[in-house]
Amino acid sequence: MELKRVVITGLGALTPIGNSIEEYWSSLINGVSGAAPITHFDASKFKTQFACELKNFDVLEHLDRKEARKLDQFSQYAMVAAAEAMSDSGLDLEKLDLDKAGVIWGSGIGGLKTFQDECFSYNSGDGTPRFNPFFIPKMIVDIVAGHISIKYGLRGPNFVTVSACASASNAMIDAFTYIRLGKANVIVSGGSEAGVNEAGMGGFNALKALSTNNENPKSASRPFDKNRDGFVLGEGAGAIILEEYEHAKARGAKIYAEVLGSGLTADAHHITAPHPEGIGAANVMRFALEEAGLSTAEIDYINVHGTSTPLGDIAETIAIKTVFGEDAYNLNIGSTKSMTGHLLGAAGAIEAIACIKAVETDIVPPTINFETEDPEIDYKLNFTFHKAQKREVRAALSNTFGFGGHNTSIIFSKLR
Repeated sequence: MELKRVVITGLGALTPIGNSIEEYWSSLINGVSGAAPITHFDASKFKTQFACELKNFDVLEHLDRKEARKLDQFSQYAMVAAAEAMSDSGLDLEKLDLDKAGVIWGSGIGGLKTFQDECFSYNSGDGTPRFNPFFIPKMIVDIVAGHISIKYGLRGPNFVTVSACASASNAMIDAFTYIRLGKANVIVSGGSEAGVNEAGMGGFNALKALSTNNENPKSASRPFDKNRDGFVLGEGAGAIILEEYEHAKARGAKIYAEVLGSGLTADAHHITAPHPEGIGAANVMRFALEEAGLSTAEIDYINVHGTSTPLGDIAETIAIKTVFGEDAYNLNIGSTKSMTGHLLGAAGAIEAIACIKAVETDIVPPTINFETEDPEIDYKLNFTFHKAQKREVRAALSNTFGFGGHNTSIIFSKLR
């Protein structure tokens, strides 16, 4: 069976450092931090009192009030990002084979705020069960793919992947695979998350996963720095349009990049900690390279998972050196989480967009907030500290890893 080629023809972003692709990319290459004190709720009693929230976002500028009330925030964010990506793609729904167009989305948690608020409401009452009739449809993780498909009439593959912080990447890999196999011509993919609420912050604080640097929130996300103390929670969505190459070519679509390969592995080690030798991370990058048919010398940029956690940053660095050998020292390595924070199930989507834009523009976004060297990290590697760097980016690899030991890698390249 001859596998189809897959390209990217549309992008959409709603992030803590920009509410559109243009704003997001500008902030990335200018090293803007999205971290600030929490405004969504009173966090004064929480160990962590800051996050990477969306800025100047009003859902009613995008959705009517009646529609918005039926959606949890994670679905609202998805609808906004998907709308930008669909518009950017130039797809004509009247000419599109809707039976061969689908939605494969990712979210690690889904409607956490809806679940929390309904429980708060019940607990504060007299015990009489009074629940919103939209409680379940707002909360369930799969609903977002349904909403996007209904809006655009897309009747092809339709589901949501759930693999913690690897969710969006799993979704994009599934979309890539379905198109390669000829099961769809176009798929809207990406991820969304809305975890900046009492339950989200409290839960991750209890895990001791979050930075508690309340005095310096803007510089709290500091991947590869000796004084990193956990990730900074973020929220938002990223959307990409994956399309079969000949289909895109026939309609004269703008092509941002080609998807060449992907990898999926498990650490089989621990529910939250990475394998200390980075075995799963090394394997997933190796498998992606094999599927893409690329050598390690042909990758110019790795957007690392790079969460700013004590164990994770070391394990990923070890994995890169294991797979790339001497070629590791010719790469640009960068963690955009230093700016956006960690969007959990949506992280893979906005980081894939960073890779796609790097391929398109030959600019690598920086890793900001680095100050102090860690003796366990090899700084001969180019972590793209402080400032964006101009270089040819023939191909970029995006890593995302999730609680449970889920590992994903995707490779984007210039059209070959």
